[in-house]
Amino acid sequence: MAETATYTHGHHASVLRTHGQRTALNSAKFLLPYLKPHMKVLDVGCGPGTITVDLATYVPEGHVTGLEMVGDILPGARQLAESRGIHNIEFVTGDANTLTYADDSFDVVFCHQVLQHVGDPIAMLQEMKRVCKKGGLVAARDADYSVFMWYPELPGLRRWQDLYDRVARKNGGEPNAGRYLHVWARKAGFQEVACTVSSWCFAKPEEVKWWSEAWQERSVKSAFCKTAIDNGIATMEDLEGLSQVWKQWGEDTDAFISIPSAEIVCRKQ
Repeated sequence: MAETATYTHGHHASVLRTHGQRTALNSAKFLLPYLKPHMKVLDVGCGPGTITVDLATYVPEGHVTGLEMVGDILPGARQLAESRGIHNIEFVTGDANTLTYADDSFDVVFCHQVLQHVGDPIAMLQEMKRVCKKGGLVAARDADYSVFMWYPELPGLRRWQDLYDRVARKNGGEPNAGRYLHVWARKAGFQEVACTVSSWCFAKPEEVKWWSEAWQERSVKSAFCKTAIDNGIATMEDLEGLSQVWKQWGEDTDAFISIPSAEIVCRKQ
């Protein structure tokens, strides 16, 4: 089955810069205790590959495959791996709805902030389960946009939150995926599902500046902007206003934002 949803963020430079700050420690820490040196890992929807390359260091006698639908961003991922001297890794183009791998191919199948953007997350988890070895693990981490927490409480950020929800749903996704992960996993046939929650927290001045500047640009230049305008959800004037709200937020000396994500680790029986 081909993907029916559209990726809300797209791959504008402002998006890739944000995703490029993700690491195994800040985005996949829940998975790391399960990794063994010999394991074969599939990272679904790997994006710019920063988490993928990190994961390869945890399985030095094994191998990691980064799978991404948009092949245009993979040269940068390959260059990152080369620059760090990581060789037990490969990056390939593919659709996780129809994986080309045989049954029972991987010890671990992982995805990060992916299931919120797909049309049928249960079917994707079933496909991830299919290529996972018996006794192996399927793991996922996804945010829940409705429970973001920030200071100062600017009304414009609530408007941004509402607009993001509408755009994501128009694209066929579920922006509050975090709360559903464990349910989707059980519907996909997993009986053993471990659940945790962790959060990114941006409070240091350099972190606030980075997040603020990223969303100032993403609000008016990324695929999020195009979808909002093309579907009559917002005008450019609206989006420019939200960009200024992110600027205002970032200029507050007490600015803070917490972005919670739910996590699941599922063992294939």
